Amino acid sequence: MLTGVVIDALDVAAVERFWTEATLGRTDGLSLRFAATDRPKTGKNRLHLDLAGGPDWLAEVERLLGLGATRADIGQGDVPWDVLADSEGNEFCVLRPGHPGVLADAGLVAICLDMAAEDHAEQSAFWTARTGWTHFESGDWGFRLRRADDSPVSLVMGPPAAVKTGRNRLRLEVLAPDLETGELLDPAGNEFHVRSGATSRG
Repeated sequence: MLTGVVIDALDVAAVERFWTEATLGRTDGLSLRFAATDRPKTGKNRLHLDLAGGPDWLAEVERLLGLGATRADIGQGDVPWDVLADSEGNEFCVLRPGHPGVLADAGLVAICLDMAAEDHAEQSAFWTARTGWTHFESGDWGFRLRRADDSPVSLVMGPPAAVKTGRNRLRLEVLAPDLETGELLDPAGNEFHVRSGATSRG
């Protein structure tokens, strides 16, 4: 079962404060857990979060900039969403109304993991099994998984995949009673955390 995302941070308190305010505390039972690191961010992250901009998405972008976010250019070009970065440079997107798959006007709406096109079938099968989520839709752009209880949050994977130069700064976390607590790799070499004990979905 997917329980959340682990985010490495140089300043854990500051990054945790930013994301608590950025998501308005709306993560639909998924946790954002922050782990101390002394390794600064380099290059584009393979995993990022998408937030809903809501009807007044321009005001939401300004709110996030006021919290300390900055605009980011990762080569996205002219796209119908806004790419920002948190205080340590971790990219995230602010989605506008009508964006595919968006079921909420605020808070966390997607966890996005880069995936090479040739890894589609293997990654889809692996993460469907590990999360327990339903394969909701797919296409040339990748695939989307969603929890069966109509959660507004989806797990999206698709190309292109950023070059992996080291341990991923953001990593998925799953509850897996069949595995020991620790860190493993998915078929594409992305680290993910395993929790073998009970968890809550508060």
